[in-house]
Amino acid sequence: MAGSRGIDWEAVRTRMTELDAARETQGTLNPEQQAALLDARARVLSRPPAPEVAPGTLREMIRFRASGQLYALESRFVLEVVRSTDVVPLPGAPPVLRGLTLLHGEVLPVVELAPLFGREPVDSKGPLLVLGTGRAELGIRTEEVQEVTQVSSQELLPAPVALADDAGSLVFAADREGNLLLEGEALLGDSRLVFDLSDEGVP
Repeated sequence: MAGSRGIDWEAVRTRMTELDAARETQGTLNPEQQAALLDARARVLSRPPAPEVAPGTLREMIRFRASGQLYALESRFVLEVVRSTDVVPLPGAPPVLRGLTLLHGEVLPVVELAPLFGREPVDSKGPLLVLGTGRAELGIRTEEVQEVTQVSSQELLPAPVALADDAGSLVFAADREGNLLLEGEALLGDSRLVFDLSDEGVP
């Protein structure tokens, strides 16, 4: 994995093993996680049916804040929102990689968006957005997850021209509230956010 120099993988393995043992002792979900899951399910079930419109004119987006910036991402790329989780930091890793966490027994890299946009990350213990298509691939640390909303393509604004070239492919538009609308496929396919942990022996 890029940026692995200086990482004490033995310490990481020990910490991940401790987290795994704690999860087994406590069960799959602790009371706080169970409440968050039930709350999320209740919100989904309580959503009014989307109005009948021409295909492609509405996108269901999840709005969130990370390192002071507002973002929105299509809900189809978000598998779940984890309200509380332990993240094992990786000293010597690139700034975009915050660390590793265990999710349902699997190791998941947790990343910061700020470095991709030329910004300093903010230390936050807010909710984790778990992204993927079919399986969990990536966790994004946020300050807060605000809401799920329907966004009309007719209301979108062009992506800010001031965005750095490296981040331009990750944003396809903006909205009037200042959210940067992220392109989910580009985000999951960005080589800077793909980490091969198999060679490091992390359980």
